[in-house]
Order: sequence, then structure tokens, then C-alpha cells
Amino acid sequence: MNTRHWSRRDFLATAVGTAAALGSISAREGESRKVLMIAGTPSHGPGDHEFNAGTTLLKKCLDRAGISGLTTVLQLNGWPRDEAVFDGVHAIFLYCDGGGGHPFIQKNRLSFIGELMKQGVGLMCAHFAVEVPKDRGGAEFKEWIGGYYEHQYSVNPIWVPKFEQFSDHPICRGVEPFAIRDEWYFNMRWREGMAGVVPILTAKPSDAVRDGPYVYPRGPYRHIQEAKGRAEAVMWAVERADGGRGVGFTGGHFHANWGDPNFRKVVLNALLWISKIDVPRDGVVSSVSPKDLKENLDPKGR
Repeated sequence: MNTRHWSRRDFLATAVGTAAALGSISAREGESRKVLMIAGTPSHGPGDHEFNAGTTLLKKCLDRAGISGLTTVLQLNGWPRDEAVFDGVHAIFLYCDGGGGHPFIQKNRLSFIGELMKQGVGLMCAHFAVEVPKDRGGAEFKEWIGGYYEHQYSVNPIWVPKFEQFSDHPICRGVEPFAIRDEWYFNMRWREGMAGVVPILTAKPSDAVRDGPYVYPRGPYRHIQEAKGRAEAVMWAVERADGGRGVGFTGGHFHANWGDPNFRKVVLNALLWISKIDVPRDGVVSSVSPKDLKENLDPKGR
């Protein structure tokens, strides 16, 4: 993987060039923006992959923040039965299981989503939703969000990255240094040369993390070990040629992590950004109580 270190000058040059090519990249004043938030079906054990509870919580945070012009629509338990919910959508958030069961690669949905992308609809995929098979969705995900998790090329260890420095990208507004244990994927299959990909959260995995075990398969992989000392992007953003925006976020395995203000803020900021709503100077302000974290959990037993 080629990792580029973005300076303020790099980012501004990219943003100006994109704006010149596409026209205004922000929502017009007073324009309403519709975000469809899709949560996957129940998965894993209690407290892990709580897609329904996590997506509901993020929606609640956005609604409480009172963001002008933002309309959030919640879709629980997988792909909508009525695809009319996509009508008029400006951005899609997907938090669900991926791989061979990824909802976007079933039936004719790659074509369906592809048509929305051509219209400039934003897309953010979180955690397992960044993984698609190489030959079914890989090329599309590189175009739509800049990269994807490729089985046995990317890795999924549970580790504690330290996020200490941030670019001046709008998604980073108000985010302070933090470290948090999660199943942070890295070594994505990027566009060639990471073209147009802006790292949002980066950290250096320790040698022990690279040596494994990974969650599945346990590894280790030689190509991961040989990259010791390299910083890895575990969240990233792109502005597409079609005018849309894409974000990949690899955290989100443990539901309790939504209680961390910085973990939560960087995702909430990203949801505004893919919707082309200006991110506030200090980012999206939100609060989550222990009670909030216990609501809407899937009935998984013990």
C-alpha cells in the first residue's frame, strides 16, 4: 500500500481542483439533504456488530444536533423492502455485515447503487461494510469510496491505535487525539497510488499487531509483517469525479465505543460531509449516556 502524507497545501489543492471541475461541492443555502442510514441484520454476539442500535444512536445524535437542512431516514435490519426509500436521497450510510453477504452485491444491486453514485450520491461504509469480494464489488468500491477490505490481503486485528495528528479536512473538525480498542482493519485495497484518497484516521500498528493473530484468518501474512513501521489509514475520504463523496471507516465492532466522544464525532462529521452539509467548526456536538448505549440492542441472548 502506498501511503501519502497529506499537508494542508495538498488538501487545499485537491479541493480547489475538484471544485473547479465539478462546480460548487457544497449544498446550496436552505437546501434539504436526505441521508439514508441502513443498518444490517443481527450479527455476532451481544455488544458486537450492533448495527441496529449503533445506527439508531448515530441518527439520534444527528437529530439532536439540529443540523439545518439535514433529514435522516433510518432503515433497520438490512436492505429496504421498498426501494422507494432511496428516492431523493443525497447520501447513504451503510453499517452491516459484508464479504459474500454484503447487501450491495446481491441480485442487481451493484447496478442499482451504481446509478445513484453516478448522480453524485454520497456513500459511507462502516466496519464490515467496507469488505466486498474482489470480483464482486471490489472495482466499484475503489471508485465509490476509494478502497475496500480484500480478504487475505487486508487484515482485521483487534488493537488500540493512537490517533494523534489530523489533517484540516472538514471531517476532522473538533476531533481531539484519542486511542480506542476496536477491530480496526488496515491494508485496504486502494485505488492505484491511493489517487484522490485522503487519510482521516491514521496510526502505526505495532510489530506485535502485524504479527497477529488477526481475527480471521489468524495469519500472520508476510506482506503485512514486511510493512512494519508504516502508518495505516483506517478511515479515509474521497471526492469522486461524479460529484459524490465517499468515506470508509473500519472501526465499529464494539458497540460501547460509540460512547467515546471523538470516535463518535469523526463519524458524525463524515455523515455531514458526504451529504455536502458544512461541518461545524468544532464538529458535530453530541452526548451519549449509558442508557443511550443500552437502547435498541438486538436480542442476542448472553
